[in-house]
Amino acid sequence: MFVNSSQQLAEKKLLLLYIFQQLDCPVTHSQITDFVLENELLNYFILQQFLGELKDSSFITEEVKENNQIFVITEKGKDTLRYFINRIPQKQIDKINQLLKTKKHELLKKSEVVADYSKLNEGEYSVNLKVIEKEVPLISINLNVATPQQAKQICENWSSNAQHIYGNLINLLIEPNKKEKK
Repeated sequence: MFVNSSQQLAEKKLLLLYIFQQLDCPVTHSQITDFVLENELLNYFILQQFLGELKDSSFITEEVKENNQIFVITEKGKDTLRYFINRIPQKQIDKINQLLKTKKHELLKKSEVVADYSKLNEGEYSVNLKVIEKEVPLISINLNVATPQQAKQICENWSSNAQHIYGNLINLLIEPNKKEKK
């Protein structure tokens, strides 16, 4: 997990670029951090340093969306990876491919559902709920509620049931009005 030489530093940075490229979608700071730490690829401090250096070198970009830091590999990062991919040991590439095979769906699923809230005024909280597919919002709902407990509960319910709620809402909206039939 610890990096000792300049060759290892370069390998680990390239490995991070490889992960971003294989995911092929925006990744939150917490998602990349969890993935790297859970799989003991780097320690936390080295990861943060490398993310900053990759960003400063324009190999990845960082945006803030929905109160989350989002990272995306740039064309420059992809070109660099293509040129230097042979510097990543095949054993490491195989390990990342295997890890991503099992984790990619979970990472992508998390990025498709957004649920957050913020305080507007005393006794007023704004809840923002979304389902996103390939960076395109399928649904976006903004609600105002009275307490942080309500806001938190709505976010938790949305996070665990967004696909079901979205499906039911679409069905309700496209069903013919039953009163009109009478």
